[in-house]
Amino acid sequence: MIPKTVIITGANTGIGKAAAIKFASAGHKVVMACRSIERSQEAFNEAFNSSPVKTVELMQLDVSSFDSIRKFCSEFKTRHKKLNVLINNAAFFEHGKKLYQLSPDGIELTFATNTFGPFLMIELLKDVLALSGDPRILNACTENIMHFFDPKRKIELDNLRGEYKDTRKYSVYKMYGDSKMALLMLTFKMAEEYKSLGIKVNAIIIPGVKIAIETMRKMSLSYRIIAMIKQPFSLMPERLADCYYHICTSDEFVNITGQAINKHNHVMPAAQHDKGLAKTKELLSFNYIPKYAYDKEATEKIWDMAVIFSLNIR
Repeated sequence: MIPKTVIITGANTGIGKAAAIKFASAGHKVVMACRSIERSQEAFNEAFNSSPVKTVELMQLDVSSFDSIRKFCSEFKTRHKKLNVLINNAAFFEHGKKLYQLSPDGIELTFATNTFGPFLMIELLKDVLALSGDPRILNACTENIMHFFDPKRKIELDNLRGEYKDTRKYSVYKMYGDSKMALLMLTFKMAEEYKSLGIKVNAIIIPGVKIAIETMRKMSLSYRIIAMIKQPFSLMPERLADCYYHICTSDEFVNITGQAINKHNHVMPAAQHDKGLAKTKELLSFNYIPKYAYDKEATEKIWDMAVIFSLNIR
């Protein structure tokens, strides 16, 4: 096994922490990119102590802030000559939040963290990724995108600067699903854009994961009931960390790019049916991607917004 240099965002809790420990224990160089150094210290110690070669670093990164991303990427490049794996795991999803929030750059906070932040991370690190022999990017998406099997569901792109924050009802749950669908669409687009650099870009569709009691208390009553029903069937973070590791290191995925991958490490095809029992079966199987994910017009609009928001803001 040739050690890889791996960046994992949001590596202080949940799947990110489990993934950091997984990669570290296998002898890889792991950079844990976390918003709070103080709150991440315990997770860092666990990952560091699990590493046989002690090549684990903790670096500050707020994925919702373009300035923070630029600073992180610049500092990373002074320490490392190349990057093998980038896992965009960090996400913002504040259960029960009812107020529209803006990022430091004036962008809706969920989209800034879950969509445009990862886009900028990749843009700024693609040169050092291209220097490695087998560069791979994994974007963490969610089964929440299955709501887009509803033909009426579209990504809300006209309110990302707060244009209607005072007049339009805000739903953190819808915004989260929209932001993750947007990230999936960017994944497909980036796979084509970076193919000439040899960079593989894929997404993992994360199912229900065990939820802490503290998190469940923040949910609205209806979502809390759903979460409680799903809890016995939800996966432990370590199970998803194994998926991260397999997708980013195994020979099975060495030539796979521009795909959505499920918890069984299987590539998920696009849905084929628009109505009827066949469509219902595709939805309930959680093994197909809604057709909306391949909407070229929406993808190009999201791409253009990502470029304008992240690359042109100083």
